[in-house]
Amino acid sequence: MNGLSIALVTDAWAPQVNGVVRTLTAVTSILEAWGHRVTIISPDQYRSLPCPSYPEIRLALTGRNTVGRRLDALSPDAIHIATEGPLGLAARRHCLARGLAFTTAYHTQFPDYLARRTGLPAATFWPYIRWFHRPARGIMVATDTVRAQLRAQGLINLRHWSRGVDLSAFSPLTEPPELFLNLPRPIQLYVGRVAVEKNVEAFLESRHQGSKVVVGDGPALDRLEQSYPDAHFLGSKTGRDLAACYAGADVFVFPSKTDTFGLVMIEALACGTPVAAYPVQGPLDILTPQTGVMANSLEEAIAAALRLNRDDCAAHGAGFTWEASARQFLAALACETAGAIAA
Repeated sequence: MNGLSIALVTDAWAPQVNGVVRTLTAVTSILEAWGHRVTIISPDQYRSLPCPSYPEIRLALTGRNTVGRRLDALSPDAIHIATEGPLGLAARRHCLARGLAFTTAYHTQFPDYLARRTGLPAATFWPYIRWFHRPARGIMVATDTVRAQLRAQGLINLRHWSRGVDLSAFSPLTEPPELFLNLPRPIQLYVGRVAVEKNVEAFLESRHQGSKVVVGDGPALDRLEQSYPDAHFLGSKTGRDLAACYAGADVFVFPSKTDTFGLVMIEALACGTPVAAYPVQGPLDILTPQTGVMANSLEEAIAAALRLNRDDCAAHGAGFTWEASARQFLAALACETAGAIAA
């Protein structure tokens, strides 16, 4: 059977480093290896402006006509709109004007994200989310908690699309960084964007003994480095360098309350590292009593997570594969052939 032609429209793409980009690049790579043709429409292909308060994210300066011409020229079997930004909006308008089926995905808790950055209540932003996603043939969601949340907002046609781990890179056998050999134990690790919506300060404010390590970059990095000089800020890391940090840590701390999944949690688990988190969406869907502890106090969660068995964590993390994620993505696309191929 011939492969599919898939148009993937996303406002999040390299050189951005975040869970959305890592998910899209991982799944795209697998789809192409399976013989499908994936065409990316992303901000790096257009003139762009830095996003206010978050310059690492570029906002494409283009509209429906330009994006529509690309889609018309491609005439793809399936169109997937990954994000709710300018490119996603342009593609949505074109598809509706031409009567083209498309799917979307709910990757980010934008109402909560924008609430943290603007001071406005999250309810202010939900009308846009409902308006954007409602015409989609399918809305891809990663967890049951997000599915219930979107259903409560009146959104239907929800389709499951989980996440994966590169098990060739993330393993308990990875040697820890040399820095970790001399740090006071336990080593408590955070990995992710260093930004206000990630609640990194809650981690840095926790009073559990040991060492705190932050891996990642973002708009709050300079301020937090100055405010917490005892913490170790290692910048952005990928691949085996990132895996080494996971494997060398005693506990992974996930302080975010605004993520829809939390890809970094399953990467940490695949390296055998237990997770401490708040009892919110993401952790509630991923963690088990054997692999993580959720509590309203991070100190309490950290202390309990340190007693968990690392072999149990590694086994649970290994259950999330990008191949399974790619099959789910294919099955959720808005074309009959995709479901047949995924099955």
